[in-house]
Amino acid sequence: MSSDATEGAGVVDPKSDPQYIQFRCLPPGGEQLNRWSHIITRGHDFPASQAMLYGAGVPNEDMMKNAPHVGIATIWWEGNPVILEFGKIVKKGVEKQKMLAWQYNAVGVSDAITMGGEGMRYSLQSRDLIADSIETVTCAQHHDANISIPGCDKNMPGVIMAAARHNRPFIMIYGGTIRKGYSNLLERDINVSSCYEAAGAFSYGRLEAKTNPGAAGRTAGDVMSDLEQHACPGAGACGGMYTANTMATAIEAMGLTLPGSSSYPALSPEKARECERAAQVIKTTMALDIRPRDLLTRASFENALVITMILGGSTNGVLHFLAMANTAELQPPLTLDDVQRVSDKTPFLADLAPSGKYLMEDLYKIGGTPAVLKMLIREGLVNGDIRTVTGKSLWENVADWPDLPAEQRIIRPLTDPIKASGHIRVLRGNFAPEGAVAKITGKEGLRFEGKARVFEKEHALDVALSRGEIPREGNLVLVVRYEGPKGGPGMPEQLRASAAIIGAGLRNIALVTDGRYSGASHGFIVGHVTPEAAVGGPIALVRDGDTIVIDAEKNRIDITNVDDAELAERRKAWTPPVPKVRRGALAKYARLVGDASHGAVTDLWDA
Repeated sequence: MSSDATEGAGVVDPKSDPQYIQFRCLPPGGEQLNRWSHIITRGHDFPASQAMLYGAGVPNEDMMKNAPHVGIATIWWEGNPVILEFGKIVKKGVEKQKMLAWQYNAVGVSDAITMGGEGMRYSLQSRDLIADSIETVTCAQHHDANISIPGCDKNMPGVIMAAARHNRPFIMIYGGTIRKGYSNLLERDINVSSCYEAAGAFSYGRLEAKTNPGAAGRTAGDVMSDLEQHACPGAGACGGMYTANTMATAIEAMGLTLPGSSSYPALSPEKARECERAAQVIKTTMALDIRPRDLLTRASFENALVITMILGGSTNGVLHFLAMANTAELQPPLTLDDVQRVSDKTPFLADLAPSGKYLMEDLYKIGGTPAVLKMLIREGLVNGDIRTVTGKSLWENVADWPDLPAEQRIIRPLTDPIKASGHIRVLRGNFAPEGAVAKITGKEGLRFEGKARVFEKEHALDVALSRGEIPREGNLVLVVRYEGPKGGPGMPEQLRASAAIIGAGLRNIALVTDGRYSGASHGFIVGHVTPEAAVGGPIALVRDGDTIVIDAEKNRIDITNVDDAELAERRKAWTPPVPKVRRGALAKYARLVGDASHGAVTDLWDA
């Protein structure tokens, strides 16, 4: 191998971040698109590399020397089977473009399957593991571009974070939403969240069939079985405006997907055609040298926040946007104050689950995300001038899309919003000095005051709910702590508890945690409390019976019956918990992860 020859091949990528390994590449603008891979395929500097590539399927010397290498990352396991098939469609399309396609996999934890169990602790950390995996393969294998196909909640930000790290031409294809299910016993449409809410109704004796309840085959247990068997009729991400669809719509509004990607159902013919088209468009993205960090701008993040508020998206979006912006080195940095600023000026318009009645499949039928973006651009709420992976502006991508039908009822007019400002509120106060994130649509009121009941882990609350031990009398603030990024570890989502409370009809409850809530959660809920309990935040000091006030108009969350002196005395008596997880992936995660108010990333530390 000639090191001198290798050093002379191309130039250090001028768009690379010096905080990462510096790779040499060919300058943009030429006919050769194998700008990074040529390092190992030109000449005979890396003969063993070329031998392995021939063995892996490179068909001839011309392709070896001239064809660009495109990585296709499928965030897949058999619980989300269609993702792998999409990767195969993309691979065939890339090969039709006379490029070399290399399909590989990254881990994909199912939030719906792990929800409420210890497995959920692995969910958020898998976001960074996905980013690590795609960065690793893209850079190690000298890929010239990447097409990533994620499907579940944190998988989308994971692939965007990877793209911001390797910063090579990139397109995301969303795996698509699931079709809605139908319950024969409840006689209505259902989705996966229906199962969790039904569990709460079951525990409190409120679950029954719509017709002839209690008859043979129509008991509460039969209803549960009916829901379990019919809520998820096929492949695709959870169907409401939960975290997966929140992130997919936001990333489309940022210009990082083809138009329509976020609203095509997984099993629709349009999704398969999108996979075919992405293979064509990535060649344009490469030729124009459009990079992820060219698109991850203040304007694109503003678009992401706006559409999240419009559609009633998940609080998890806040965590993920902060992480994506942090990884992209956005300047000035995206902060919780930006989230609140956009929420203050943006109305909540969409009657979508979890707080509304419709699902993403319904939005798809009236024009999908492009029709919504088209309206929002016309109204001046979304910036249509941002550049996208297609080489065109966001407006050019959607201009020819059909308008939202006049008779549709899913997206309310700006003159008649569900709520005049956004449903996501950033709260601060002596309970959360560095911030907390609430989802408050206004349907549950804007202020809540209640007595604290403290649970050291989510499991303790789940047990209390399953036993029917949470009373209906008196306002209660249920505090679940030691579930933050470090303390969980893993900051697990707590849909099981929040949905059970809705199903049980407990209207006297607010939920507060240093962990997370699912995008399917609704009610008076506050998560991401920072500092978390594990590092001695005030949430670790609260006691049963303390008075907690949550004010979504003043954006405050406070313990009102104690002063700073009392909190200081309690702090003296507090001792940090000894970590129970000391080896393995979660132990590493707990050591590396930062706080939720900065996105809970794992590679941010002082030099």
